[in-house]
Amino acid sequence: MLNRRSFLQGLGTIALAGGLSGCASRSGDPSIFLLSGSIPPRLLTDFQKTIAEKKVNFQSERQLKELLKLLEKWLKNQDQPASQFPIPIPFREQNPAMGNLVTLGDAWLGKAISNGLIQPLDTSQLSNWSKLPPRWQENMTRNGQGQLQTEGKVWGAPYRWGMTVIAYNEEKFAQFDWRPQDWSDLWRPELTGKIALIDNRREVIGLTLKKLGYSYNSSDLKQVMGLKDQLFALQKQVKFYSSQHYLQPLILGDVWVSVGWSNDILPVSNRYNKIKVVVPKSGTSLWSDVWVKPVLTTPNSLVQQWIDFCWQPESATKISLFTSGLSPLILTENPDQISPDIRNNPLLVNPEAVKKSDFLNPLSPATEQEYEQLWQAMRQLV
Repeated sequence: MLNRRSFLQGLGTIALAGGLSGCASRSGDPSIFLLSGSIPPRLLTDFQKTIAEKKVNFQSERQLKELLKLLEKWLKNQDQPASQFPIPIPFREQNPAMGNLVTLGDAWLGKAISNGLIQPLDTSQLSNWSKLPPRWQENMTRNGQGQLQTEGKVWGAPYRWGMTVIAYNEEKFAQFDWRPQDWSDLWRPELTGKIALIDNRREVIGLTLKKLGYSYNSSDLKQVMGLKDQLFALQKQVKFYSSQHYLQPLILGDVWVSVGWSNDILPVSNRYNKIKVVVPKSGTSLWSDVWVKPVLTTPNSLVQQWIDFCWQPESATKISLFTSGLSPLILTENPDQISPDIRNNPLLVNPEAVKKSDFLNPLSPATEQEYEQLWQAMRQLV
């Protein structure tokens, strides 16, 4: 999900409070780089109150890919000689000082591990780690190549999650006695040329696998009967692919259905009553925003406190209420004790669909090539 969150990212987002910006940081203060909109600003000020005279410098980036670039820059800069320019040159790009903690998407976790960008977390120093749902713990436990491994190390701390969902324009379906409920509906003849899909092979091939009763992480596509035929049939249904601009055409009625990421879609659905959201009954793909530690950063107790703070019940509630995602801690709560506003979130309406859903696990190079070849064959179909 390399382009996730790139469209309408700023919708409803409040700027970080001035007292928590980089300009107010002191030498030696730990820095935390987060995805804009993924943490309520009130949570930052609440945390500052808990650490009294100490201080954390919070900085934000609008897209996950920019945070990944920071991790890459910090590692690269350590391998280069010191700059010959002791005084900053105006208009010359300045790299921010290395952060102690960074938001990353779980789909990039394997790459960050295998490329040596991040270091494992010490869960013995995180008192709330055990409160996470087992599936979220398992998704963070990897070997040194970034592959899932039960006995591996923990490389990330998930604090927010969402799904790939179906959004549809209710006005376009007034003439029908059905509404989209599952992936199989995308193949209905009424939707020929009326669908927008995200431009991502794992997502598109994955939803087709799910329709056929398989996992998003299927490793031998040649053994999936009918997969190529189903993908070629789906291609005829699609008006266009985009990982950024799949919602405006839905609002305008240029397409009737869009498949995309819940953090993009839910704010639009809240704003436009005609845009409805469906979590496919057969299951979908899951994503998480996670805290990771840059490989060269040193341990800091405030960083550990921040991770634990995000997993406290009150923090989990605020993340779930005031961002376009949900805290994983919500899934461990007694449903009767969850705020009605959270309980009515479309992502939670069908708990069985959540159980049937998959995180996008790393694939072997051979399997990646198989996905790419099938994707290219599908996209070139006229």
